[in-house]
Amino acid sequence: MNIRKPILAGVLAATFAAIAMPLTVSANTIYLAIPPPEPRYEAVPAARPGYVWSAGYWTARDNRHVWQKGHWERERHGYHYTQSTWAQHNGWQLQPGQWTKGDRDGDGVPNSQDRAPDNPNRR
Repeated sequence: MNIRKPILAGVLAATFAAIAMPLTVSANTIYLAIPPPEPRYEAVPAARPGYVWSAGYWTARDNRHVWQKGHWERERHGYHYTQSTWAQHNGWQLQPGQWTKGDRDGDGVPNSQDRAPDNPNRR
């Protein structure tokens, strides 16, 4: 009977910690209990050959939103870049920007959404 109390206390403490923690990081996905602030204005620089602009966004550190400035991503032919976005799913979830395969003509539009996925006039 004496051993059960410490085990029960440990289980309760772990459960409370899991519920009370507003930020969880899992496979590059960030969860936060509060919505992000409005995006900051950032001037988009002039196009740079061989690169894609990744716009600034709110990320999370130490259970709070922190602004991440925009930056250049080296272009990857056959892929399109999806910007970082927040969505509400049991709190707020950040899906970081990522490259997705399926852009044969390199115009930034996925083949499944492109009206002309093999545009011969591209470049």
